[in-house]
Amino acid sequence: MTRITFITILFCSFFFFGKTTLLAQETTLKNSTKLIQPPYLKAGDTVAIVAPSGVIKNGFKEIEAAKVLLKSWGLHTIVGEHVFSQADHFAGTDDERCADFQSALDNPTVSAIWCARGGYGTVRILDKLDYTKFKQHPKWLIGYSDITALHNQFNNEGIESIHGIMCVSLPNDLSTIEKPIATFKAAIFGKPLSYTLESSAYNRAGSVSAPLVGGNLTLLHTMLGSKTSIDTNGKILFIEEVGEYKYHIDRMLQSLKRAGYFDNCKGVIIGGISRVRKNTTPWGTSIEQLFIDALSDYNFPIAFNVPAGHEKDNRALILGRTIDLNVSKEKSTIVFK
Repeated sequence: MTRITFITILFCSFFFFGKTTLLAQETTLKNSTKLIQPPYLKAGDTVAIVAPSGVIKNGFKEIEAAKVLLKSWGLHTIVGEHVFSQADHFAGTDDERCADFQSALDNPTVSAIWCARGGYGTVRILDKLDYTKFKQHPKWLIGYSDITALHNQFNNEGIESIHGIMCVSLPNDLSTIEKPIATFKAAIFGKPLSYTLESSAYNRAGSVSAPLVGGNLTLLHTMLGSKTSIDTNGKILFIEEVGEYKYHIDRMLQSLKRAGYFDNCKGVIIGGISRVRKNTTPWGTSIEQLFIDALSDYNFPIAFNVPAGHEKDNRALILGRTIDLNVSKEKSTIVFK
């Protein structure tokens, strides 16, 4: 080997391993970076109600109920200009829905953005939003289902958000969703938040402490491969779903799995998998077994029966916040730090 060849090999090795080490350090830093917590609300603060997704049909009563609820907590409300608009399937055109959401993001007097409903449509405005002013005055985002797309984006922007009830979730008798409302209030006002989950024979035991991310499975799958896809490395992933066939759920899980979505997860918690459709050819196992089978290659803890999703008992989860997760067959606990 000549001296020049040796020096060339040495230089290339230093460059390669040095670059690899730098990338590893950058990845570790990214995964360990604590997200910004928006200021908790206090009496006198303002909440903006917006509709970034589906049209709100006959929803005046729910929006009024939301305003009354917030007022009872000492909060003011502003309602987006286009909340009751309709453009075919959507609550206004893409530009109108984007304008309402952008206005709420930019307004320094707004402390939280409460989504009126989900449905479908948020993905159509994601790339139109500008977070420059929002980052100067971070605020809470509250919603679930289609709002998962925004939760992903907020997480990627480095801001915590709240997976919780929306305005159209409010029934005539609020006492029927007493716990979801109480946990929603606790989350935005900064009160302690913890859950003891019902037992499940399908639980995979284990204990872990890590940030919580996730939301609706269809939306997590939709974001895959885009800049809005969530970083699951070193995280606990929350999943909920509604109105899907079992084979659709399995297909999405298999797709996420093949993309490496679960490779470095610290745990998975499963919320409501609601209104599962019946296929002409039976799947053959329970929904719990479907998840266990799809995640059989991993050894992280898995907890079922998280009271969050498309059911009445939809309690608040702070996405981006570190949780202590303890899972056993008899019971599981989630404690938000």
